[in-house]
This record gives sequence, structure tokens and C-alpha cells, in this order.
Amino acid sequence: MWLKNIAFITLATITLASLANWLLMPPRVQALEQPVVARTNDFDLARQAVDRQFQQTWDEHDLQPASQADDLVIARRLSLGIVGTIPSLEEIRLLEQRPDVDRLQWWVDYLLNDRRYGDYMAERLSRAYVGTENGPFLIFRKRRFVTWLSDQLMANRPYDMLTRDLISETGLWTDHPAVNFVTATVDQDGTKEPDVARLAGRLTRAFLATRIDCVQCHDDNLGGDLKQSDFHELASFFREAQNSFVGITDKKGRPYDFKYLYADEEVTVPAQVPFNRDLLEESGGTLRQRLANWVTHPENKPFARAIVNRVWAIVTGRPLVEPVDDIPLEGSFEKGTLPAGMEPLVNDFIDHDFDLKRLIRLIASTEVFQLDSRADHEITAQHEKLWASYPVSRLRPEQVIGSINQASSLHTLNAESHVLTRLITFGETNDFLKRYGDAGEDEFSLDAGTIPQRLLMMNGNLVNERTKENFIRNSATKISQLAPDDASGIETAFLCVLTRRPTEQESEHFQAKLKNEELRTRRTQDFEDIFWALMNCTEFAWNH
Repeated sequence: MWLKNIAFITLATITLASLANWLLMPPRVQALEQPVVARTNDFDLARQAVDRQFQQTWDEHDLQPASQADDLVIARRLSLGIVGTIPSLEEIRLLEQRPDVDRLQWWVDYLLNDRRYGDYMAERLSRAYVGTENGPFLIFRKRRFVTWLSDQLMANRPYDMLTRDLISETGLWTDHPAVNFVTATVDQDGTKEPDVARLAGRLTRAFLATRIDCVQCHDDNLGGDLKQSDFHELASFFREAQNSFVGITDKKGRPYDFKYLYADEEVTVPAQVPFNRDLLEESGGTLRQRLANWVTHPENKPFARAIVNRVWAIVTGRPLVEPVDDIPLEGSFEKGTLPAGMEPLVNDFIDHDFDLKRLIRLIASTEVFQLDSRADHEITAQHEKLWASYPVSRLRPEQVIGSINQASSLHTLNAESHVLTRLITFGETNDFLKRYGDAGEDEFSLDAGTIPQRLLMMNGNLVNERTKENFIRNSATKISQLAPDDASGIETAFLCVLTRRPTEQESEHFQAKLKNEELRTRRTQDFEDIFWALMNCTEFAWNH
């Protein structure tokens, strides 16, 4: 019996020592390694073109840019922008094993090959395509649509092809998820048919970054050239789409009748695009197919500008052009109507077959993306407006809950996590989002946080559950029991929550709090308090 006891104690000691060693030393995990994508000469030329335009703008406004941010700061930005959560301790250890020369490049490729990228980007883009409501459930499957979109993004399907599917696909909303773009507009209490006006409004804002829906009811009376007829002629391209027992089909020859403002009677509205009419095919395919080909035509620059601006906003937290869905139709950097960096990004995106992953890699490689949000000199509102310093932005609700969960786990929470972990996380996420609130389709609002949101972070069940003693699920407990000394434990806590190491002053402060604590149960409580404090600090809630 005593031999069994000795063997058990020895095994337990070895296990704890191994865990402590893993906690404090970079793990040698090869399974998570991803191949580094080689950069071509034209990639570097595109990046340099973006950097030159920003530098020219800074020179014109006599702005001294901030210096480059620390690698871990940039890594946190990339993780929040690409997969919607902060890096795990496991990922930080892997990242710091990489050579300095390719560290951030490897990190971008690693994130883009993670399923979290597809899921997060699909959720963000779907808000522009079908909104945030679940819609008429019998003929609209929001979750099915987002899953399909995630699959397309993971396969890096060219964005023009993906968009053509959304605009012109036929079939059932379950078997052909792209048609949910159309069925999301069906009014179950009315005609039970797709709403051509809503489809036209969605299309112009999501795919062309043009608010042509503003002239749905009357001509533009603020000096613009758009007419009410421009909107309804565009909407007429959707007139043949119908809801049938086999899903969405196109009934050729179906008319669209509308009574214009001040008109005496309805007229049959022809299908016509509001600009770049020379790019519209005169015949061939259905009306929706012709429209889809026009929208995605390589020479139809508003299409590429719309997604470049939106992806930039998702990755960085703020769009190049605000609002994100309202970019001048005619303009250029030289004329001052388009901001620095947009044209080189748009041209590269078109030249490389609408490659979304390449676009994200290009954004991440630019000097402007890697600037610090702080500087030794004064940072003004003009610095942030013109990207001479990295603009801070409040985390979205999904990023907040994702970061809370990830900070509470030493391992990476992704598609490889245990199914029970994923199910628990899914349920907790939905509950948190209901309580925390969501900006809806107003993706990039700069509104300040609310009092209920702060109270939820300070007193809510989720943060309390993620910081209370639990060796199985909570980082705070593991660190308190496995860290060999207070300094290394505090450093690990900062890496888990804030993706950085503590300053000397911060480390000394927390070590003083932990000093002379002899009982392990009290030490655990102290580390739980440290985690709670870090999760509730301003730095945690902002992208910077």
C-alpha cells in the first residue's frame, strides 16, 4: 500500500511540475504551426504605395507620426480584428518563439487559417448583408447563412464570386444558403414575396457603399444628382425574384410598377443602374445575374471600395471613410475626396482577383496599422483622424465576451476545444450579449459605454465565474497554485488578460499586495482579485 501512495505522490508532483513549467516557458507545440505565406514583390510595392500616401498626408498637415507599437500590442490588435478575441497565453508563447523578422507575418497567417476567422468575419459581414434580426424563420435561416459565409471565407473564395451568389442565387434557403440575402426581406404578413426596395437598399449600402436608398421617396434635394427614379430602376432588377415551393426562383417578364412622388398614376419601372451604365450587360441571364455582374465588375470601383473600407474598419475598429457605407462615387486621393491608403488597397484587391485574405495581410503589414496609439509628443484628434497614431476604439460586445473567456483559459479557445467547452461558451456568450447590449447594424458607433455595461462587468455572473476559484476552468486559480513565485504569476496574469507584461511599477504594486501571504487559499483569492481588476480596467475594454 505504501508503495502505491509513494507512486501516486510522485506522479502528482511530476504532473504539477510539468504544468508549472508549461505555464512559465514557451510550449513546443508544432500542431498549431501554420505555413508562412511567401510575399511577392508586388505585395511590397502595394504596401509601400499605401505607406507613401499616409506619409504625404502627415507631411501636408505637419503631423509627426507615433513610433511603431510593441509586437504584443500589434498581435492583440490583429487577434481582435481577425478572430474577435485577445490571444491566449498559449498563442503568446508560440508567437514569441518566432524570429523577429517574420513574427507578425506568421501571426496573421496563423489567424487567417483558424476557423475563428471565418466565423467572426462572417458574423460581422452578415450584419451588412441581412441585418441582425432572425427574420421570417420559415424562409430565412440566419445561422445557416452565417455558417455558409464562414465556409466561403475560410476557403478564401474570391469576393466577387461570393457576392454574385448573394445577389443572383436561386433555390431553397437551407440547400442554397446564399438566397437568404433575398429571403431576409420577405414580409410574411404581406405579399410573402421579396421586398425589391429593401433589396436595393441593402445592395447599395453593403456592396457599393452608396446611400442611394436616401432617394427612395424623393429626389436628392441637397445638391446631389440622384433621382427617385435611380433607386427604383435599380430595385427593378429584383422584380423577377419570387418565393415558391422550390425556394427563390426568377419569373421572367414579371413587372415592377411604382407611383413616383407627385405622379398621377403608377408606371412600369425598367431595370437600370444609376452609374457606370457602360459596364451593364445588355442581355444574357436573369435580371439579377446581370445586376450581379455589373456590381462586381472590376471597373466598377465602388464595389471594391465598399469592402476595402469595411474590412479596414473590422480589422482596425474604424473605417477609412465614415460612415462605412457612404463613400463618394467619384473621387480620388489627389482630389481629396478619398483618404490616404484607399486607392492602393482597392487597386491591389482588384488586381489580385478580390482576395480577402491578401487584403487583410496587406492592411496588417502597413506602417499605419503598426503605429502606437501613444507617443512621446502630443497626440491630438487630428493624429487619430489622419491615422498618424493608432486610433483607440471600444471593443464590440462579441470581442468583450470573447476576451473574457479567453483570458480565463491558458489554452486557446477555438474549434479544437472540447465540445463541452464550446457548448458552455456558446450559451454564456448569448446570455452575456443579451445583457450587455449590441449596437446592431451600427457597426462602428463611437458611443461611450453605458452604466449597465460597466455594472455587468463589475458585478455580473460571467466575470465572477471566470475569476473565482476553479482549477479546471479559471486561469487565476491555476496561476496562483502553479506559479513558483509572485513575480512570474503576476506577469502571466497580465499576459492572459492584457496581452502584455506588467511595468516595473505595476509588478511592484501587486507583489506588495501578495507579500507575506502564507496560506494557499488566500493566495488564490489574491490572484482572483488581480484578474478581476485587470478585466475591469479601461485598457481591457479598448482596442489600442
